[in-house]
Formats: sequence, structure tokens, C-alpha cells
Amino acid sequence: MNDFEKILSGGDLRSIGNSNAVIPAIQNQDDFDELFKYLFHKDRRVVMRAADAIEKITPTYPQYLLKHKKEIFELSSVAKNKELKWHLALLLPRLHLESKEFINSRDILTNWALDKTNSRIVRVNCIQGLFEMMKQQSGLEKKFSSMLLEIEKENIPSVNARIKKLQNVRHH
Repeated sequence: MNDFEKILSGGDLRSIGNSNAVIPAIQNQDDFDELFKYLFHKDRRVVMRAADAIEKITPTYPQYLLKHKKEIFELSSVAKNKELKWHLALLLPRLHLESKEFINSRDILTNWALDKTNSRIVRVNCIQGLFEMMKQQSGLEKKFSSMLLEIEKENIPSVNARIKKLQNVRHH
């Protein structure tokens, strides 16, 4: 039995703490499922660090997310804390999405990206997530480019830097 709570708790909210320490403990779906439960923890630091570890594990093992699709959508619809949102923004595109789910994910990320009350990290990760989704489904380029133009006008250096980076990737 893993003691993820102990590893993920304590310290400052601005720190990922020991979230990297749980990554080697995830050897299979059961371990991942145990870690996933901490996305619903009462302590915001534990949630953020669990989300950080999940985000780092799932590029290599996206199949671990399959059985958690519904929960990720539920979290996305109720998430208030920026630390959770910025990780969800990168997890949504990693899900195997049916047509309606794809549209739902795109809408969530677009709304978060355009919402000026969201943190810059949330917005940047939403742009990144939408970029990943655009690679999965043709026909999103025009909407994506239009959204980027709108956001670019706000002239936020960190956000514009990501937009520029993605535009360079798209045009090469």
C-alpha cells in the first residue's frame, strides 16, 4: 500500500513538493487508480501534487486515464483552483474522446483559455491542450487561430510566448 497522502502533503502551495517521488511507485493501473483518488482530496496541495504526478505519467501511459474519463470531465466542470485546472487542461487532450466528448473538451479548454480571470498558467496550458487536440482532428485550425488572435491582443508576455512557440511548430 502506497502512502501517497504523506508524500503529497505539506509544504507550500506554490511547490510541487515531493510529487516526483510518487512517479516511480506507479507500476500499473491499480497504482495509478490509487494516486488518482487524491484528485478529490480535501487538501489543495495534495490535489495539485497528485495532478502534477498524473500529468507527468500519462504522456507515456495515456491508457491509465481511460477508466477515469468521466471523473476528469466531472472535475473539469467543478474545478475552481488554478492548480487543478492547469493540469486538467493537459489531461483532457490525452483522453480517448468520442465525438461529443471531444467537442465538450474543446469547449472547456476554449472557455478557460478566453477567461481573463483564469491564471496565466491555466490559459497557457489550455492553449497547449487545444493545440494537441487540433493535431488529433482536422478542421479546428481556423477556430484555434481565431482564438489565438483574440488572446494575443491582451498582450500577456507568457501567453504570447506560448502562442508564438506553437505557431512556429505549426508552420514548420
